[in-house]
Amino acid sequence: MNTKISRTLGINGFGRIGKLSLWHHAGRKYFDTIVVNVGRKVGTSFQDIIHYLERDTTYGRLDSFLYGHKAQNVISDVDEQSASLTINGVKVKLLRNNRNPKNIEWAKYNAKIVVDTTGQFLDPSLGPDAPKGSIRGHIEAGAQKVVASAPFKLKEGVAMPEDAVTTVMGINEGDYDPLKHAIISNASCTTTCLSHMIKPLLDFFSIKRVLSASMATVHAATGSQQVLDRLPKTGARDLRKNRSIMNNIILTTTGAAKALQLVIPEMSTIGFIAESVRIPTATGSLIILVMNFQEELNKKPIRRDMINSIYENAAKTNTNGYLMYSDNQNVSSDIIGTPRAAAVIEGYETHTRTGAININLEHVRGIDKNILEMITDQVTSIQVTQAVIYGWYDNEMASYVNMLGDRVVSVAEDMH
Repeated sequence: MNTKISRTLGINGFGRIGKLSLWHHAGRKYFDTIVVNVGRKVGTSFQDIIHYLERDTTYGRLDSFLYGHKAQNVISDVDEQSASLTINGVKVKLLRNNRNPKNIEWAKYNAKIVVDTTGQFLDPSLGPDAPKGSIRGHIEAGAQKVVASAPFKLKEGVAMPEDAVTTVMGINEGDYDPLKHAIISNASCTTTCLSHMIKPLLDFFSIKRVLSASMATVHAATGSQQVLDRLPKTGARDLRKNRSIMNNIILTTTGAAKALQLVIPEMSTIGFIAESVRIPTATGSLIILVMNFQEELNKKPIRRDMINSIYENAAKTNTNGYLMYSDNQNVSSDIIGTPRAAAVIEGYETHTRTGAININLEHVRGIDKNILEMITDQVTSIQVTQAVIYGWYDNEMASYVNMLGDRVVSVAEDMH
C-alpha cells in the first residue's frame, strides 16, 4: 500500500522572492503545506495579506498566473483566527510574530526544509544566537535544511563552513552533499544567468584559452531602491542608492564575480570584472558578457557563427530548459515569464573581433633570463578574439524563483 509522504516547506520572508516562491510552489504542488513567516503584523487585518498575495503589478493575478484565461479563484478556506488558507489545494499557514530565525516555530509545523528569502541572514559562519539573527537559527528552530535566496556574505578572511555550499542548478548542483551540507545558497539571479552563459564556452574552449573576461548587468530595479530621492542613513557611503530609481540610471555593484568562482572554480584563474547598472523597469535584465580568447594555430578561428552554434547546441542538450538560444530581436519585456530560463542568449547581437596583441616577453613572469637573451626580438604577437554575448534573464519569477524552486525540491527529495 502506497502512503503519500506529507511534505511541508517553510518560507521566511514575504517580499518579492518570498511571495513569488509561494506562487511557484502553490502551482507546483510538491509540498502539501507551506508555512510562511511574515514576521510582523500587516495592514489592519488578515485580508490585507490576501490582497497582497493574490495581486502582483509585474505578473498579474495569482489565479491567472496559474491557469490563464480559464482561471477561477484559487484561494479558499481563509481562516483569520488560525491565519491559514488554501491556495490551489495547498495548505498555507502564516506566522506573524518572530523575525529572528531561531524563534520561528518550524518544529511545531514540521517544516524540515526552509527557504530564507529575507536577504538578511547570509553569513553561515554565525551561530544561531547571533544578536541580529543568523541563518543557523532556522536549524535551531527545527529545520534540517536551509536554502538562502541570495549569495553568502562572510567577513573578510572567514572560511566557508564545511556544512555550507553555493550551487546553481544546471551548473554545480551536484556539489550539494545531503550528508554534509545543511545550508545552501542558491546564489543570485545575476550569477545564475552569468554561469549559464559562461559554462558552454568553457566546455568548448577550456579555461586555458580564456585570457580575460568581464560582464555588466543592466538590471531591473529592486525593492531596496528608493522611489523618490531620500536623505542617506547615518554612515551611508553610496549616495546613489538614495536616488529615485523611477527617474535615473544608477551605477551600483554586484557580487556576481565572487559568487561565480564558487560555482565555476576555474574562473578564479583569470581576471574577471563584474559591474551593474540599475534601470527603471520592474523586471527583465540583461548581461553583456565580454570574453577574450587566444586563437590557436591550425584551429578554426573563433567567429560569431561559432559562438552562436556553441549556445544553440548547449540549449538543445540542456533538457532542463535552463539555457535558451534565440535568433529573435528581443526586448526586456519579451523575457518576463520565460519558464525556467536562467539565460536567453540573444544570438542576433553576438559579436566577435580578432586582432593582434603585442607582448614583451621581458615582462612575462616565469621566463628564464638565459632564454630571453637568446631571443633576438623579445616582442611577440598573438592573435586574440574578443567575443561579446548578450544574455537576458527575468530576475524575479522566471529565471530565479523557478530555479530556486527546483533547488528546494531537489534538496527535499534527498531528505526522504
